Parts: sequence; structure tokens; C-alpha cells
Amino acid sequence: MVREQYVSTTQGVSAPRPAADHIYKIGIYGWRKRCLYLFVLLLIVILVVNFALTIWIVRVMWFNAEGVGLLQVHPDGVKLDEGESEFLFPVYAQEIHSREDTPLVVHSSENVSLNARNENGNVTGRTSVGPKEAQGHTHNMLLNSPNNNMLFSADGEQTLIGPDKLRVTGPEGALFQHSVEVPLLKSELLKDLKLECPTRSVTMDAPKGVHLKALAGNIEATSKMDVILQSTSGLLVLDAERVRMPSLPLSKGGVSGNTQDLFEVCVCHSGKLFLSKAGLTSTCSENQDC
Repeated sequence: MVREQYVSTTQGVSAPRPAADHIYKIGIYGWRKRCLYLFVLLLIVILVVNFALTIWIVRVMWFNAEGVGLLQVHPDGVKLDEGESEFLFPVYAQEIHSREDTPLVVHSSENVSLNARNENGNVTGRTSVGPKEAQGHTHNMLLNSPNNNMLFSADGEQTLIGPDKLRVTGPEGALFQHSVEVPLLKSELLKDLKLECPTRSVTMDAPKGVHLKALAGNIEATSKMDVILQSTSGLLVLDAERVRMPSLPLSKGGVSGNTQDLFEVCVCHSGKLFLSKAGLTSTCSENQDC
């Protein structure tokens, strides 16, 4: 330790230096000194360990001056030139583009969800694709073609199909729970068109008429009960070379008895066909309907 001695002398007189009366010890000594050295050594060890961990993290994460590994950070966004990127938490981005001449593929072990939020952070649209189903929640769904033509549109009130033709290829056809309005309904080539209602009736309405046409086959109407052909303000026209009624009963030797509910079929020379009350004195040719 450092020792200081204070000696009083007179100027011009040399006198022998007396022994020091007081000795002051300056500095850290004893257990305090050992604790200080131990603390400094501990700090050095911690600094070395932190520096080694920093270098290891930089090497493992591939940090460089341009970004992280193959992920490059530019002023206009983040770019991945090659390889694949894996996100463990949600990703918020304004736009996501694939590389040139490469499709954009998104994989997930559970599901892939896309959410659209407004300025308040509320979800306004959601699309989720899972292992069993795909769901979408939005106010209006719109699909357009590359020419900006509407292909499909749906909202809470109606569904619109833009193309001129809707084709259903399922083996069971199409099932509609309510009314269907179409300008043309036809089957594929060499296949039958069938309209069926298992437990109720099928009704076809059109203000300007309903046309049934078979270009290379027959039109058959089969009913367990009655088949009623009714015209409120017009004629029932059967335009054919032959009109056959094979099961129609024939009258023999005139009509006797009550003829109130009997009618006869009359055919005019012009081809007009009508029903006449049976038992009348005039014949069909004399009827004014001809």
C-alpha cells in the first residue's frame, strides 16, 4: 500500500527526517478487492457469451446487408428470389406477387385464411380453405373474366350467372328448391331432358307461350290421373296428318237414354276437330263450327 509521510522542515535548515507519526492506507483491499475482480471477470464472460450468441444467430438466420437469407428487403417491399418461405404467425401485406413465370402456391397443414379489414380493424371479408371445406364470408361475391365480363355474382338477394350457357354435368342433374326462370332449357346431344318433382307438381308458365319441341323423337305426357289440356280464350289445335284415339269408345246404333254427359268427336273437311254434344239432330258436317 501507499504510505505518505508528512514532515515539517525549516527553510535553509537541513534536519534529519523524523519517523512518520501517521500512516494512511488508500485503495481497495481485502475481500472488497476480490469481489470487484470477480464482478469484472463475470462481466467479461457475459460479454463474450453474448458476442458468441450474436454471431451464431447471424450465421443461422443468414443476416446480411440486403435482408435475411434469401429474403431481400427493398424500399418497395420484400422480395424472395428463390426457395420457400414459412410464416409461423399471421402475415399482413398490401400485395403479394409470385416470381416471374412461377405460380403462387400457399400451403398449410390446417387451413389458409384470407381476411380483409377496414380502417377500424373489423373484418369485412373472409375466405378460408380447410382440409374438408372452403368457406367465404362477404357482402357480395363477384367473378369476372379476363375481359372484365361478369361470370358470377351473388349477394343476399339474388345470384347472377353472366355466360350465355350454364352446364350441369352431375349424374343426378340440378336440384332447385324454389322457382327457376330461364329463357332456354335443353339437354346435351344424344341425352334426354327430364323434369321431375317426386312429391308435388311441375308448373311451366310463360306470358307468350310454352313451346315443347322434339326434333328427332317423341313428346310423351303420362299421368296416373287425368291429362287436362285447357285454353281459356283460344283453340286446341292438333296439327298432324293423323290423329289417333285408340281407346276411345264407339257409339253403335245411335244413342239412347240419358245423353247429358256424352259427347262426340267431329272432324270437318278442313281438318278442324271439335267436340259436339251427343244426341243432337244435326250431324257434324252440318255443325256451324265447321
